[in-house]
Amino acid sequence: MTFFVATKNEGKKKELLRILMPLGIDVISEKDLKEPLDDVVEDGTSFEENALIKARAACIATGLPSVADDSGLCVDALGGAPGIYTARFAGEPSDSAKNNQKLLRVMSGVPMEKRTARFVSAVACVFPDGREFTVRGECEGKIALELSGTKGFGYDPLFISELGCFGEISDEEKDSISHRGAALKLLRTKLSEEYLKG
Repeated sequence: MTFFVATKNEGKKKELLRILMPLGIDVISEKDLKEPLDDVVEDGTSFEENALIKARAACIATGLPSVADDSGLCVDALGGAPGIYTARFAGEPSDSAKNNQKLLRVMSGVPMEKRTARFVSAVACVFPDGREFTVRGECEGKIALELSGTKGFGYDPLFISELGCFGEISDEEKDSISHRGAALKLLRTKLSEEYLKG
Protein backbone atom coordinates (compact mmCIF):
# COMPACT_ATOMS: atom_id res chain seq x y z
CA MET A 1 0.00 0.00 0.00
CA THR A 2 1.20 3.50 -0.83
CA PHE A 3 0.39 6.52 1.29
CA PHE A 4 0.70 10.14 0.23
CA VAL A 5 2.17 12.58 2.74
CA ALA A 6 0.62 16.00 2.15
CA THR A 7 3.21 18.56 3.17
CA LYS A 8 5.54 21.01 1.44
CA ASN A 9 7.58 21.42 4.63
CA GLU A 10 10.76 19.36 4.28
CA GLY A 11 11.28 19.15 8.05
CA LYS A 12 7.77 17.82 8.62
CA LYS A 13 8.14 15.39 5.72
CA LYS A 14 11.32 13.90 7.20
CA GLU A 15 9.62 13.43 10.57
CA LEU A 16 6.60 11.79 8.91
CA LEU A 17 8.83 9.48 6.88
CA ARG A 18 10.94 8.42 9.88
CA ILE A 19 7.87 7.30 11.78
CA LEU A 20 5.66 5.93 8.97
CA MET A 21 8.24 3.91 7.04
CA PRO A 22 8.54 1.15 9.71
CA LEU A 23 4.92 0.18 8.95
CA GLY A 24 6.21 -1.39 5.75
CA ILE A 25 4.15 0.88 3.49
CA ASP A 26 5.49 2.97 0.64
CA VAL A 27 5.35 6.70 1.27
CA ILE A 28 5.39 9.34 -1.44
CA SER A 29 5.11 13.12 -1.31
CA GLU A 30 4.49 15.94 -3.73
CA LYS A 31 8.00 15.76 -5.17
CA ASP A 32 7.14 12.28 -6.49
CA LEU A 33 4.18 13.60 -8.51
CA LYS A 34 4.39 14.83 -12.10
CA GLU A 35 2.65 18.07 -11.18
CA PRO A 36 2.30 19.88 -7.83
CA LEU A 37 -1.05 19.78 -6.07
CA ASP A 38 -3.21 22.87 -5.92
CA ASP A 39 -2.91 24.85 -2.70
CA VAL A 40 -5.85 24.43 -0.34
CA VAL A 41 -7.36 27.09 1.88
CA GLU A 42 -6.82 26.11 5.50
CA ASP A 43 -9.84 27.86 6.96
CA GLY A 44 -10.56 25.48 9.84
CA THR A 45 -10.83 26.72 13.40
CA SER A 46 -8.67 23.96 14.91
CA PHE A 47 -5.54 21.99 14.10
CA GLU A 48 -7.69 18.91 13.45
CA GLU A 49 -9.96 20.71 10.96
CA ASN A 50 -7.00 22.09 9.01
CA ALA A 51 -5.25 18.70 8.92
CA LEU A 52 -8.43 17.09 7.56
CA ILE A 53 -8.82 19.80 4.90
CA LYS A 54 -5.31 19.06 3.61
CA ALA A 55 -5.61 15.27 3.82
CA ARG A 56 -9.01 15.20 2.09
CA ALA A 57 -7.78 17.41 -0.77
CA ALA A 58 -4.66 15.27 -1.21
CA CYS A 59 -6.68 12.04 -1.17
CA ILE A 60 -9.04 13.36 -3.85
CA ALA A 61 -6.16 14.62 -6.01
CA THR A 62 -3.98 11.49 -5.76
CA GLY A 63 -6.48 8.70 -5.18
CA LEU A 64 -4.20 7.47 -2.39
CA PRO A 65 -4.64 7.23 1.37
CA SER A 66 -3.31 10.59 2.50
CA VAL A 67 -1.76 11.87 5.70
CA ALA A 68 -1.52 15.55 6.62
CA ASP A 69 -0.38 17.38 9.71
CA ASP A 70 -1.39 20.74 11.11
CA SER A 71 0.67 21.87 14.01
CA GLY A 72 1.56 24.93 15.95
CA LEU A 73 2.86 26.59 19.04
CA CYS A 74 0.49 27.62 21.83
CA VAL A 75 1.97 30.06 24.34
CA ASP A 76 0.12 30.46 27.64
CA ALA A 77 1.22 34.06 28.21
CA LEU A 78 -0.28 34.93 24.80
CA GLY A 79 -3.62 33.26 25.47
CA GLY A 80 -2.71 30.27 23.31
CA ALA A 81 -1.37 32.28 20.37
CA PRO A 82 -0.06 31.89 17.77
CA GLY A 83 -1.99 28.59 17.65
CA ILE A 84 -3.40 27.77 14.21
CA TYR A 85 -1.70 30.91 12.89
CA THR A 86 1.76 29.68 13.93
CA ALA A 87 3.28 29.66 10.43
CA ARG A 88 1.95 33.15 9.65
CA PHE A 89 2.58 34.74 13.06
CA ALA A 90 4.71 37.52 11.56
CA GLY A 91 2.61 37.80 8.38
CA GLU A 92 2.67 36.39 4.87
CA PRO A 93 4.67 34.77 3.41
CA SER A 94 5.62 32.45 6.24
CA ASP A 95 9.10 33.26 7.55
CA SER A 96 10.58 31.33 10.47
CA ALA A 97 13.20 33.95 11.31
CA LYS A 98 10.60 36.73 11.43
CA ASN A 99 8.22 34.54 13.44
CA ASN A 100 10.91 33.83 16.01
CA GLN A 101 11.87 37.48 16.28
CA LYS A 102 8.23 38.47 16.77
CA LEU A 103 7.78 35.82 19.45
CA LEU A 104 10.86 37.08 21.31
CA ARG A 105 9.57 40.64 21.00
CA VAL A 106 6.06 39.97 22.32
CA MET A 107 7.44 37.80 25.12
CA SER A 108 9.96 40.43 26.19
CA GLY A 109 9.77 40.99 29.94
CA VAL A 110 7.83 37.78 30.63
CA PRO A 111 9.67 35.88 33.40
CA MET A 112 10.84 32.33 32.74
CA GLU A 113 8.28 30.71 35.03
CA LYS A 114 5.48 32.27 32.95
CA ARG A 115 6.93 31.33 29.55
CA THR A 116 5.11 27.97 29.46
CA ALA A 117 4.00 26.72 26.05
CA ARG A 118 3.28 23.59 24.11
CA PHE A 119 3.67 22.37 20.58
CA VAL A 120 0.50 20.72 19.26
CA SER A 121 0.23 18.42 16.27
CA ALA A 122 -2.95 17.06 14.75
CA VAL A 123 -2.44 14.40 12.09
CA ALA A 124 -5.29 13.42 9.78
CA CYS A 125 -5.50 10.26 7.69
CA VAL A 126 -8.06 10.01 4.89
CA PHE A 127 -8.74 6.93 2.75
CA PRO A 128 -10.27 6.91 -0.75
CA ASP A 129 -13.21 4.84 0.59
CA GLY A 130 -14.22 7.71 2.89
CA ARG A 131 -12.73 6.46 6.15
CA GLU A 132 -10.89 9.14 8.06
CA PHE A 133 -9.57 9.90 11.51
CA THR A 134 -7.34 12.33 13.40
CA VAL A 135 -4.88 11.94 16.25
CA ARG A 136 -3.26 14.61 18.42
CA GLY A 137 0.07 14.90 20.16
CA GLU A 138 1.39 17.61 22.47
CA CYS A 139 4.77 18.50 23.91
CA GLU A 140 5.07 20.78 26.93
CA GLY A 141 7.92 23.23 27.31
CA LYS A 142 8.95 26.85 27.71
CA ILE A 143 9.91 29.70 25.42
CA ALA A 144 13.61 30.52 25.66
CA LEU A 145 14.97 34.02 26.18
CA GLU A 146 17.10 33.76 23.03
CA LEU A 147 17.59 31.58 19.97
CA SER A 148 19.69 28.47 20.47
CA GLY A 149 20.95 25.78 18.09
CA THR A 150 20.64 25.16 14.37
CA LYS A 151 18.70 21.89 14.28
CA GLY A 152 15.01 21.43 13.55
CA PHE A 153 12.90 24.13 11.93
CA GLY A 154 10.32 26.78 12.73
CA TYR A 155 10.26 27.72 16.41
CA ASP A 156 12.59 24.89 17.46
CA PRO A 157 15.47 27.26 18.43
CA LEU A 158 13.15 28.89 20.99
CA PHE A 159 11.40 25.83 22.45
CA ILE A 160 12.90 24.29 25.59
CA SER A 161 11.67 20.74 26.19
CA GLU A 162 12.46 18.30 28.99
CA LEU A 163 15.42 17.08 26.91
CA GLY A 164 16.68 20.55 26.03
CA CYS A 165 16.12 23.08 23.27
CA PHE A 166 14.60 21.58 20.12
CA GLY A 167 17.20 23.55 18.16
CA GLU A 168 19.99 21.58 19.83
CA ILE A 169 18.79 18.00 20.43
CA SER A 170 19.09 15.13 17.94
CA ASP A 171 16.32 14.00 15.60
CA GLU A 172 15.97 10.80 17.62
CA GLU A 173 15.63 12.71 20.89
CA LYS A 174 13.10 15.07 19.34
CA ASP A 175 11.04 12.20 17.89
CA SER A 176 10.91 10.55 21.32
CA ILE A 177 9.09 13.50 22.95
CA SER A 178 7.85 15.83 20.19
CA HIS A 179 4.22 16.67 19.52
CA ARG A 180 4.47 15.30 16.00
CA GLY A 181 6.33 12.23 17.18
CA ALA A 182 3.54 11.56 19.70
CA ALA A 183 0.80 12.10 17.11
CA LEU A 184 2.55 9.93 14.53
CA LYS A 185 3.03 7.10 17.02
CA LEU A 186 -0.72 7.23 17.68
CA LEU A 187 -1.27 7.27 13.90
CA ARG A 188 1.00 4.26 13.45
CA THR A 189 -0.80 2.35 16.23
CA LYS A 190 -4.25 3.19 14.85
CA LEU A 191 -3.26 2.22 11.31
CA SER A 192 -1.69 -1.09 12.34
CA GLU A 193 -4.49 -2.10 14.72
CA GLU A 194 -7.55 -0.89 12.80
CA TYR A 195 -6.84 0.01 9.18
CA LEU A 196 -4.08 -2.22 7.81
CA LYS A 197 -5.31 -5.61 9.02
CA GLY A 198 -5.44 -8.41 6.52
